[in-house]
Amino acid sequence: MYIGLDLGTSSLKGLLIDEKANIIKSKSVSYNISYPKPLYSEQDPLDWLNAVKEVLKYLSQTIEDDIKGISIAGQMHGLVLLDENDNVLRPCILWNDGRSKDECNYLNNEVGIDILKENTANIAFAGFTLPKLLWVYNNEREIFNKINKIMLPKDYIIYSLTGKFVSDYSDSAGTLYLDVKNKCYSKYILDLCHIKESWLPKLCESFDIISNLKPEYNLKNAKLICGGADNAMAAIGSGVINDGDVMLSLGTSGTVLISSDKFINPKNPSMHSFNHSNGKYLLLGCILEAASAYNWFIKDILNVDFNVNINENILGENKVYFLPYLMGERTPHNDMDAKGSFIGLTPVTSKEDMSLSVLEGVAFALNDSIEIARKEGIKINNIVICGGGSKNPLWCKIISNVLDVNVYKANTEEGPSYGAALLSYISINSKNVNDVKSLIDYKLIEKPDNLLVEKYKKKYQTFKKMYPALKDIFKEL
Repeated sequence: MYIGLDLGTSSLKGLLIDEKANIIKSKSVSYNISYPKPLYSEQDPLDWLNAVKEVLKYLSQTIEDDIKGISIAGQMHGLVLLDENDNVLRPCILWNDGRSKDECNYLNNEVGIDILKENTANIAFAGFTLPKLLWVYNNEREIFNKINKIMLPKDYIIYSLTGKFVSDYSDSAGTLYLDVKNKCYSKYILDLCHIKESWLPKLCESFDIISNLKPEYNLKNAKLICGGADNAMAAIGSGVINDGDVMLSLGTSGTVLISSDKFINPKNPSMHSFNHSNGKYLLLGCILEAASAYNWFIKDILNVDFNVNINENILGENKVYFLPYLMGERTPHNDMDAKGSFIGLTPVTSKEDMSLSVLEGVAFALNDSIEIARKEGIKINNIVICGGGSKNPLWCKIISNVLDVNVYKANTEEGPSYGAALLSYISINSKNVNDVKSLIDYKLIEKPDNLLVEKYKKKYQTFKKMYPALKDIFKEL
């Protein structure tokens, strides 16, 4: 038996699979997010650890000796700080925290985008780890001076379970102090930002076996496999590992992940160049609101529990537009001041029009990343879709036609937790990561319609004009 853990933003999910990759059982445990000030988003790492203990106990009950491998998919970018006695110094600053705008401006404008891309392959985003660390340096110097270890959320769990201070490349790629191309920490960035390399974990591949668990976890035959960033691990679980494979995730946030055998440093700096959990590379575009934007509109604004019924005959004809920038935006704008906006409302606008505009607005925003990749010469004809939003057939149809791609679904839609479980199976049994392809079946769920593709191409060109027109107003707001 093999366990995959997904350390998410709102909950920890665990899966148990057998040697044929069949899911035996699963369990989720929720925990709280704290918002102490506007733009702040924090969690207590001890809440994660308690959730891990509960999930492991449930999944392994009566079969403790049969558990051979455990791997972890982790929410990216979070900043966990420990002192010399391994005490947590402050709550973890999460990936969706936006307090470090000044630090991002310093890194991008004073240090410079060219320098950042040369040393790390990426630029500064408020979500990344390095701006958060600089914020602690600038605002909580007494805490910064006590730092002995700097960890990502997943790495804190690994350290707690095994005592090993390690991190993988796919997760570390989102810190902004990893040299993605050369798979090492950037000495230039560490020196610039007052970081001692001794504070940072040893780097390894996602599929590397770390060690057995500590005795108190009562899993004496289980070895822990490092695991990786949630998006990269979801790609493993979706079989998106070959050169040019594409995964689109419609979760709380929305991501476009493109697997690549070679390192690519895109001309558009808002597209992330990261390491993949298969030992190679990937491109990643991220919007901060996807399924959460639709849930907000349906539940909080319309106050209904289910989807609004939308007549498919109006696809491509809707005159209402929605900018899904409720929490600011990452790709392609890198603007935490951006706001969600409805544009084109009239006295005859219906809730159906507005609901459709939210679905379309998220699809248009995701298409920004697809367009960046296509300009890099990457051919994208097919995608594998996953995440909660992928359960909406109409949304899948819209995405197929906005992106002009065939849309596939994997037979198992469990995302990062399934990818982690598969990785633990692959690693323990000395198989190649590419072997996960043989464990996954796909079905074609949507094909683009030429007429609708042309309609959405025109609408997308209009959508692209809206953010530049409103950018200055967003700053005033």
